[in-house]
Amino acid sequence: MKHDVMEALAAARPAQLDPPADPAAARARRERDLGRAFRADAAPAGERTRGRRPVIWALTGVVAAGAAAAVGIATIGSSGSPDSPGGSRPSGTIDLNKQAVLAAATKAELAPIGRYWYTDQLDGQSYIVQAKTGAYAIVGAQSESFSWHGAKSGMGEGYYLRDLPARPPTPRDAALWRKAGSPSSFRVRTDGGSTTYTTKVTKWRSDGPEAGIDARGGGDFLGKSAEELRKLPTDPSALARLFLSDAEMGKSLGMSPASGRKPSAEQAADAKIWRVASLLGGSPMPPKVRAGLMRALAAQPGVQAIGHVTDPLGRRGVALASAERTTATTDGPKGDRGAYRSRDVIVFDERTGALLSVQDTLTRPGGEYAGMKPGFIINYSATRSTNWTDTKPKPPAKLPF
Repeated sequence: MKHDVMEALAAARPAQLDPPADPAAARARRERDLGRAFRADAAPAGERTRGRRPVIWALTGVVAAGAAAAVGIATIGSSGSPDSPGGSRPSGTIDLNKQAVLAAATKAELAPIGRYWYTDQLDGQSYIVQAKTGAYAIVGAQSESFSWHGAKSGMGEGYYLRDLPARPPTPRDAALWRKAGSPSSFRVRTDGGSTTYTTKVTKWRSDGPEAGIDARGGGDFLGKSAEELRKLPTDPSALARLFLSDAEMGKSLGMSPASGRKPSAEQAADAKIWRVASLLGGSPMPPKVRAGLMRALAAQPGVQAIGHVTDPLGRRGVALASAERTTATTDGPKGDRGAYRSRDVIVFDERTGALLSVQDTLTRPGGEYAGMKPGFIINYSATRSTNWTDTKPKPPAKLPF
């Protein structure tokens, strides 16, 4: 039922002019493909279409808070945690930025389990509005999805979706939006054309006999049962061999073994970040497996700790990132042409080890993002909340912002 539901939700989306890829449909495809994620991730990390990245089905997160971890290099005993990915450090030192992520992984081992698993996820894409009073950014294509699954088959499952209002992401953008007359609709350029987003929000919608609830469902998490998930290894090295090998990353980029092609270091690091986010968010993996995946990712070449980061919902967490990459914009208005640099960032709650968001973050302005500052979020997939619960979950009435 789940794929039919999400496809129906996509079809019910309000009409837009030349709409970009629908996040709901992307999630439906993503979940279907993630049933094969234990062989290959379906999100080609090598895609560079105006910075847009494939949407993952669900992430894991709660509100981030807690004391900040120290930043920099501190001396410890030589038997301390592993050194930075892709290289060695002098004996007796450790990068505390990375250590904060590893500490978060330890917290992930303590997560409880229950009768129902739910996720409340937001997805969005940034656009630049060229107003006469000054260009500003909006986050459009924003949607919120809510789903729940019973722990066992026959316990049921449910799917819901609503469109969120387009809005300026920062105080500076909000000021320029007000200066432009506080418009309630935004005509923006997209791949191959343009589309219009509005400040309206839709009600939760779904499909099925009872608001999208399938009473016969449950117990299926990305094609795996809860029992199968419990049998996964917990050792970071074993998980890296299983999910993050060069062969697996090549498959995720559409490179068949017969072709002899291999992903570049940049492509592999990007793919690994999205693979781990997909695995962590797409199913209720046991806490020790989740922690092992976090540790495995932190140890990968090309993946570096970057300290504390704020996600699109304003939550602070500790983050890992891929190396910077260059994206060139060669079409559209002359002022939008040029190159910018960005990197993929995955953010974890420092207190609980939960996954907060995955986001493509601007590091060097240029091209269509020439007027933005480093740290600007080009697109994102973030989770408002997710957890196990013993009572059947319901989608929240209150908007996330």
